[in-house]
This record gives sequence, structure tokens and C-alpha cells, in this order.
Amino acid sequence: MIHFTPKEIEGLEARYPEGLSSREIIDLFQSRGVRLSEATFRKYVQIGLLPRSSKRVGEKGKHKGSRGVYPVGVVRRLNLIRKMMQEGMTLEDIRNSFLAFRNDIDALQDAFDTLFRDFEMHLRTRKISDDRRRTIKQQFQETRRTATLLVRRLEKIGSAIAAGPVVSSDGAG
Repeated sequence: MIHFTPKEIEGLEARYPEGLSSREIIDLFQSRGVRLSEATFRKYVQIGLLPRSSKRVGEKGKHKGSRGVYPVGVVRRLNLIRKMMQEGMTLEDIRNSFLAFRNDIDALQDAFDTLFRDFEMHLRTRKISDDRRRTIKQQFQETRRTATLLVRRLEKIGSAIAAGPVVSSDGAG
């Protein structure tokens, strides 16, 4: 069962570009009648099914501490985890699936996004001749396409590895 459609997740990404706290994510699922606790969410993070928070935001008030902020893509991942569990997979099965690669691929995508955003900002603010700026923009666009292609290829490789049968190192099935 899918709790959020891809279209709904796109809407959440537009509404919460900075991400959501674990409490907000849990509330989203609970509003759909899904039992999801803070402890379960933390367990999924600890065993690598969900990424660690991408940043921490301080809470106002004495002794409030801070809360982790997660990308909205965690909602998509939780949908997938719930679906896999409904299909009879254990947490260990899920961890050994494609999700084992997903955190690293997501981190790589986030790093590319940050780098490209920084490049764009510096390109807008630097005094560069028009010819040089055109050349840099062209190189930048080509590199961005290459990065997108790289991430897609890594996703396909991860999916192929996760989908394949388990084979021992000596080649026996």
C-alpha cells in the first residue's frame, strides 16, 4: 500500500523545501492512519534505512535543544519500506536491498546540488567578461548533465545488484 503518491510527495517537496522534522514526518503518516512512532523512525535511521538528518535546527526556549531536519524524500523512502514489509520482507531483507545504496546516492546528489548552487551564486556575483561567462556557463551545464547521468547510472547499478540473486564469492548459487 502506498500512503503518499509521487504527486503528493512532489507537493510536499515544494511546500517544505528545507525539509521536515521527524515529528512532522510521523504526523504526516499518522494523519493517513499509518502507525509510525518516533522510536521506529529512529530505528530506521540507526540501521540505515533512512538517512540521518541533513541539518539541525535550534528550538526556541530554555533547554529545548535542536531537532533534526530530513529531506521530504524520506516520505518516499518510508512508503517504499512499508510496501516492502507488506510484501513480507524483513528489515534485514530491506537493508540488503537497493536501500543499502540509496543513502550514499542521495548524499552524492545532495553534494552535487550544493556544489552547483554555489557555482551558480558565484557566477552571478563575479565580474567576468561576457565571453568567459558564456564559456563557463556552457561547461557548467555540461557538467550538471554529466552529474545527473552519473547519479542515474548509479541508481540503475544499485537496483541491478539488489534485484539479482545472491551468489557466493566462489560463483556457486
